[in-house]
Amino acid sequence: MSDRVVLAYSGGLDTSVAIGWIAEETGAEVIAVAVDVGQEGEDLEVIRKRAIACGAVEAEVADARDEFADDYCAPALRANGLYMDQYPLVSALSRPLIVKHLADAAEKYGATVVAHGCTGKGNDQVRFEVGIANLTPDLTCIAPVRDYAMTRDKAIEFAETHGLPIDVTKKSPYSIDQNVWGRAVETGFLEDIWNGPIEDLYSYTSDPASGIEPDEVVIGFDSGVPVAIDGRPVSMLEAIVELNRRAGAQGVGRLDIVEDRLVGIKSREVYEAPGAITLLTAREELQNVTMERDLARFFRGVSQRWTELVYDGLWFSPLKKALDAFIDEANANVSGEVRMVLHGGRAVVTGRRSEQSLYDFGLATYDTGDTFDQSKAKGFIDLWGLPSSIATARDLRTGR
Repeated sequence: MSDRVVLAYSGGLDTSVAIGWIAEETGAEVIAVAVDVGQEGEDLEVIRKRAIACGAVEAEVADARDEFADDYCAPALRANGLYMDQYPLVSALSRPLIVKHLADAAEKYGATVVAHGCTGKGNDQVRFEVGIANLTPDLTCIAPVRDYAMTRDKAIEFAETHGLPIDVTKKSPYSIDQNVWGRAVETGFLEDIWNGPIEDLYSYTSDPASGIEPDEVVIGFDSGVPVAIDGRPVSMLEAIVELNRRAGAQGVGRLDIVEDRLVGIKSREVYEAPGAITLLTAREELQNVTMERDLARFFRGVSQRWTELVYDGLWFSPLKKALDAFIDEANANVSGEVRMVLHGGRAVVTGRRSEQSLYDFGLATYDTGDTFDQSKAKGFIDLWGLPSSIATARDLRTGR
């Protein structure tokens, strides 16, 4: 075992206990690394000081909100990243960013081991460890909760025995992971998939039936990325934050799905992603206006595969990198504005315009001004159906 271990640190019970636990089990010094991806909560300096108080020899905190928005959320938006056509990759997107910061810290402090607080049942253990292996093959990983059977009871006992500055009494009935792209809630009574979600478990969204007035918003895009809201320039992070607030107030972005986990089990997950769902809905509609038909058809398959790779912890894989290049090119003309109404839990597109639009009013209209030459339609139909017509004639002839 290395004499130094870099720990992905959240500031909560499990990772606070893991600092001393790792030291006792391995004899290693622990460097704690906390990464802010917009999960809100405690101040980063408070978290850093707690890590030191819990026994870390060094503690680093990183405000990575803009990095997360620009380098992880924006690519997911451009790829229309929706796992199982619903989940906007909330947790899956943050893990490779955290992995990157862990690898940087390991290099800085001369550590050869990375630790995380995941269990052996979830997706995140794969995302952390495969990410580390892909990005920095010389590093190895340990997971105290999984590898050393660090149960919650044992963690509480350890914290009390060692006088750690952590509240061991506060316990949410849910397991929650959140960042600026969304919020994931699981466990507790949600494990019975017949039980409906209750209002108390939501934080990013208000009740869709609250009855507040509709909110109209115009989102400007450049190459698939938001650059303006209601005519005001915004960064990717600013766009997500503002739409989290406005769409969240309207109850947009609530999801309740039974999800196929990478480890082979099905898991019931409740998500809130008001900004993400609003942006994904808007960008896809702009894609419908600006992307050529065959490219759009192929893009859907690429989108699904890209999403699966990210969900499965393969952010740094060669295939993901290659698909990134295709997605960048496919989004080259996805620019323009989309008008939406946010209300009653829905983000509904009501208008779209773009200088790169492929929509031709003269070809589309049935009224005066129609420029479509309908005389060509009959010959097109005959040629289009010719291969299958020939095959049908053969089958009739041969009795198949």
